[in-house]
Amino acid sequence: MMRMGDKQNMEHGADRPGPNAEERRLLILDDDEPLRLRLAKAMEKRGFAVSLAGSVGEAMKIASRQVHDYALLDLRLEDGSGLEVVTALHDSNPGIKIVMLTGFGNIATAVSAVKAGAIDYLPKPVDADVIEKTLLADPNSLPPPVDKPMSANRVRWEHIQRVFEQCDRNVSETARRLNMHRRTLQRVLNKHAPK
Repeated sequence: MMRMGDKQNMEHGADRPGPNAEERRLLILDDDEPLRLRLAKAMEKRGFAVSLAGSVGEAMKIASRQVHDYALLDLRLEDGSGLEVVTALHDSNPGIKIVMLTGFGNIATAVSAVKAGAIDYLPKPVDADVIEKTLLADPNSLPPPVDKPMSANRVRWEHIQRVFEQCDRNVSETARRLNMHRRTLQRVLNKHAPK
């Protein structure tokens, strides 16, 4: 009997087990189809049995029918957030390792992802080797130090973003808490993240 997601797995070669494929079942949720397919192919080459979903609804159906050991979830999708899928995945496998992906990286959303049950958070674009290393990392070990730490401007920007998210994206309340002029805050929020 073919389960939901099995057809997609067969289309992308997941029916050919790689090393330890039975123990390395991975759900990839991303609404960017070319990226999703590239990641699937790359992770299959690394020994993962991959299920694919292009929407929160599709991922929820797959999560209710299949148990996964790992998940790679896009944070922002057309029909919701990858965070909505985290609970369903933890219900089917409390030991699942979930990594969130996003093109809109900031510390506030990273904290939300980890609080929801993700083990890590990676900004797009991301390399498949980095994904594999993150998924298979020992959860009790600290990650190695970063090659290029954030600049002071980036740390300031991240702090402002975190407070903005905590204030439910209310500019006036955020400006009050940060003791900033509202227009200054709006200028900062409209700029791209500094390097």
